[in-house]
Amino acid sequence: MEKTKISTTEIKKIAKEENVRFLRLMFTDILGTIKNVEVPISQLDKVLANKLMFDGSSIEGFVRIEESDMYLYPDLATWMIFPWENEHGKVARLICDIHNPDGTPFAGDPRGNLKRSLEKMKKLGFTSFNLGPEPEFFLFKLDDNDDITMNLNDTGGYFDLSPTDLGENCRRDIVLELEKLNFEVEASHHEVAFGQHEIDFKYADAVEACDNIQTFKLVVKTIARKHGLHATFMPKPLFGINGSGMHCNMSLFEGDKNAFYDETDDLQLSQNAYHFLAGLLKHARAFTAICNPTVNSYKRLVPGYEAPVYIAWSGRNRSPLIRVPESRGLSTRLELRSVDPTANPYLALSLLLQAGLDGIENQLTPPAPINRNIYHMDEKERAADGIYDLPSTLENALKALDEDELLKNALGTHIYTSFAAAKESEWATFRQTVSEWEKEQYLELY
Repeated sequence: MEKTKISTTEIKKIAKEENVRFLRLMFTDILGTIKNVEVPISQLDKVLANKLMFDGSSIEGFVRIEESDMYLYPDLATWMIFPWENEHGKVARLICDIHNPDGTPFAGDPRGNLKRSLEKMKKLGFTSFNLGPEPEFFLFKLDDNDDITMNLNDTGGYFDLSPTDLGENCRRDIVLELEKLNFEVEASHHEVAFGQHEIDFKYADAVEACDNIQTFKLVVKTIARKHGLHATFMPKPLFGINGSGMHCNMSLFEGDKNAFYDETDDLQLSQNAYHFLAGLLKHARAFTAICNPTVNSYKRLVPGYEAPVYIAWSGRNRSPLIRVPESRGLSTRLELRSVDPTANPYLALSLLLQAGLDGIENQLTPPAPINRNIYHMDEKERAADGIYDLPSTLENALKALDEDELLKNALGTHIYTSFAAAKESEWATFRQTVSEWEKEQYLELY
């Protein structure tokens, strides 16, 4: 999806010509939830002048009630008119950065946090950090009252076709809507589990890619509902089948040159790529709290369902945390396989970039690649190869993040404190809840 520079004059002209009646001003809270303030088109001048305020105290992790007034600064390059019909006229959107009343960037804005990490990257001589995401989702049927059921819409498998893949029509409509919004969709297919789907779109620079992920989620949920389905990005909605991930394909560029590519190396990887890889491995346990931020995330990160469990890397092997896809030249990249789609993409990319840059700044060297299936190795074999586990619970991931000063500083005091408090509360609530599994196992037995 190409970001096109657009002026305030052009926006006003397009809004009038296209009969845009409402503006949806979108932003993302610390937990990754998309928020928006909708205003009538009569407020367009105020919006474009960065004069629209909102109550930040109502947003998770933002500010206290006594300091609630905040400004929405729209990124004009994110101007977009939604293709679906509205009985009152068309709806356009702008993605916004959050600023304090004095005009300074708000320290708790996830999008702004990613921009600060990118500034550090540029000081090291790199021009862009690119992301190609692979988000997966499940489709569940809605009942006659439009309530969500736990009934999947199909019994298809990996790359299956209709009639086995009954989600094909919905998935095709999602792709068509995305293309209307100028997404360049590269692949669309059924995933391994029943009712599970994946749509991949072209890589972009980090901020635009994260904007695209948030827009993608909105489109998927909107179109699914028109098909009588509920789309969920929950990592593990059902026991016994694969969960949903969001593999992140990452590369650094220096102008038009891919900084991860070196044709003279055995794997055609540059020293920058190896150092970045080493930084990711070093900080993997800590960034897992941000990249896998829910209690449910850790039901996916278990052996047997293709999700990574062990901190290692490989050129082809898909069992480690990081692999290097076959493509080279401009397409040379590192694929991190642990991230799931509940992650706040701005915070996840910010920390992944900071981890990789730490590797580059300190000339870190990664361990040897693991070309065996790690799931077939026992604990002693893994220890001999220096392979360690990812955190097994949200609680353990939060502890790892708390011990990583570099990543805590990258988040900043405001975001880290708010995120940790929210997630510690989530873990405490989960720990106190009596599950159906416990009732089934213990109620009669004891």
